[in-house]
Amino acid sequence: MNRHTRKILVVDDEPDLQMLMLQKFRNKVKNKEYEFVFAEDGKEALETIQEHSDLSLILCDINMPRMDGLTLLNELRALNRTDLKTVMVSAYGDMENIRTAMNRGAYDFVTKPIDFKDMETTIEKSFRDIEQILKSKDLEEQLEALNYDLDMAARIQQQILHQDFPVFPDDNRFDIFASMMAAKHVGGDFYDFFKFDEDHLAFFIGDVAGKGMPAAIYMAVCRTMLKAIGSEVADPAECMTKVNNMLIPESDITTFVTVFYGIMNVKTGELKFCNGGHNIPYLITVDGKVEALPDVGGLLLGKFENAGYEAGTVNLKPGETLVTFTDGITEAENEEEEYFDEERVIHYLEKNASKKLDSQVKGLFLEVMKFAGSATQSDDITVLSVRHNKPDD
Repeated sequence: MNRHTRKILVVDDEPDLQMLMLQKFRNKVKNKEYEFVFAEDGKEALETIQEHSDLSLILCDINMPRMDGLTLLNELRALNRTDLKTVMVSAYGDMENIRTAMNRGAYDFVTKPIDFKDMETTIEKSFRDIEQILKSKDLEEQLEALNYDLDMAARIQQQILHQDFPVFPDDNRFDIFASMMAAKHVGGDFYDFFKFDEDHLAFFIGDVAGKGMPAAIYMAVCRTMLKAIGSEVADPAECMTKVNNMLIPESDITTFVTVFYGIMNVKTGELKFCNGGHNIPYLITVDGKVEALPDVGGLLLGKFENAGYEAGTVNLKPGETLVTFTDGITEAENEEEEYFDEERVIHYLEKNASKKLDSQVKGLFLEVMKFAGSATQSDDITVLSVRHNKPDD
């Protein structure tokens, strides 16, 4: 509907009424606030509606030849146009038909003889409601388009993250499994892993501050940088230092990321690692105990230029598992606003230490979901686990 000129269809077989409408609203027509088109019966009205797609209001008599107003209302209902309103114009003594018209979808009515001041009030009220309907329809279309874009972004994000396990089926010296559940369509958590060379597996997990599309975009930048630098640099601390400095120009005042980065010698089990403000991972020992990895410190990435990062080293014995995760696990809340917390993570891992890696990770997700119950997931949840296998596995 034109923002200034609003088009009205008058359906009436009396020429006098058409003349009166043009005369009484001549200032509105002159100022291009109203534009009138006319039809003498329901059939002609339907043809006119097809010709004028920008019509938004119909003033319609009830008693007309060929097709009366009540039949026209049935035909209009079939058009399924919520933005096209019909105001019935009929004699006061014809209230039974007016009642029928309202039941068939008429928006309002005015009675003959016409009080044109009352008609103008009715027309203006109708247009206000129509404009609200159009705004709502526009917002609904924008929301549908946004949801489509978000669904597409979610699919792209899932394709970016490894989904088909096992990823290295021909190398039985280690197992690796990871999964992410976004709090919204797309998330800020991420993980990745790759062979640095034949005997070294590089892997990392990260958590971008915030959620939704901005976090997802920053996540993609972080992941790309970590993989690009990590493919060239064997020292986790050096990799983190370079990525941190590269991220600073890409960050604003509220944007940063925490990262845990590790490189494991899949032949010997030696693990070199670096932590950038991330949750400290757990090590499940051969005898089923759960121990926190040594804390080597390290600031979050994207905030402090030339921040110092130190690497730590541990040796994973055959059968031992490293479990990394984001704070969406420990900070998951239930209906009573209790956190899942570290103790529940440890208890679960101790109880399920001997499970296959994929079952162990999926089981932790399930444990968190059961704990949260009907509470809304407020943060992305991600787990990445690596196991150094026994030589005969």
